[in-house]
Amino acid sequence: MYLAINYSTQAAALLHEGRIQIDRFKCPPWPDMIAEASPLCPVAVHFELKAGNAGLRETNWAPLHAFLEETGTPFINLHLNPTIKHYPGFSVDTTQPNQVERVIQQMIEDVNAVVDEFGAPRVIVENVPYRGLQGKVLRPAVEPQVILQVLNATGCGLLLDISHARIAAHHLGMDEKVYLAQLPTDRLRELHFTGLHNLNGRLQDHLEILETDWPCLDWVLERIRTGEWNKPWMLAFEYGGVGEKFAAHSDPQVIAEQVPLLYRRVRDI
Repeated sequence: MYLAINYSTQAAALLHEGRIQIDRFKCPPWPDMIAEASPLCPVAVHFELKAGNAGLRETNWAPLHAFLEETGTPFINLHLNPTIKHYPGFSVDTTQPNQVERVIQQMIEDVNAVVDEFGAPRVIVENVPYRGLQGKVLRPAVEPQVILQVLNATGCGLLLDISHARIAAHHLGMDEKVYLAQLPTDRLRELHFTGLHNLNGRLQDHLEILETDWPCLDWVLERIRTGEWNKPWMLAFEYGGVGEKFAAHSDPQVIAEQVPLLYRRVRDI
């Protein structure tokens, strides 16, 4: 299993200095960033497609094909991300069967738009964070049985974001390991992981890893190691980035300390 980290100038400098070892830089589909990162390390492109809100069949697929070919990224991803503004009259926490079914069918339709273009073996769907009435994502998107239904209907794989799953489990009132165990991990293709901090009562990911975060990652990796879960091609540490938004969250000391800890874990599998 490979290890990736979000591309940042800090991570790039540490890699150049030989202070960290990674297999890929994770980049959004931004040509300038990919051009900057590629000479240093192979790139894995993480796309911004969202399923559940309609309109994906109108996508211009040519640039996405080009990114995949240029970087050798094996999968095209999309997020199961139906939002409340596209479902007037719904509640974010809806469990009404007719509303749940409408959300499911729209997610399936959107995922199939990508499957029809790229083929099911190359498509992976990512679980998103559900925050209950505090958020915009509809509850059906994170229900494990719904995610399984979408995968079964489309034939695609799972991109498991561990931190997103922990946030969803919290707002569903579930133990995080119970929630994770109910996901279709036999279809696991890629993993994402970050620290999860409680900031004024709100769980926030994309931050440095805390001591309280490692046990969940180790629990996941043990299930992969034993073959209980499918082995993904890559674990991405989604820490750091480029621009003002990420300036405070690209600490080179954090990267230098935590990437080797992740790399050793990944190499053991």
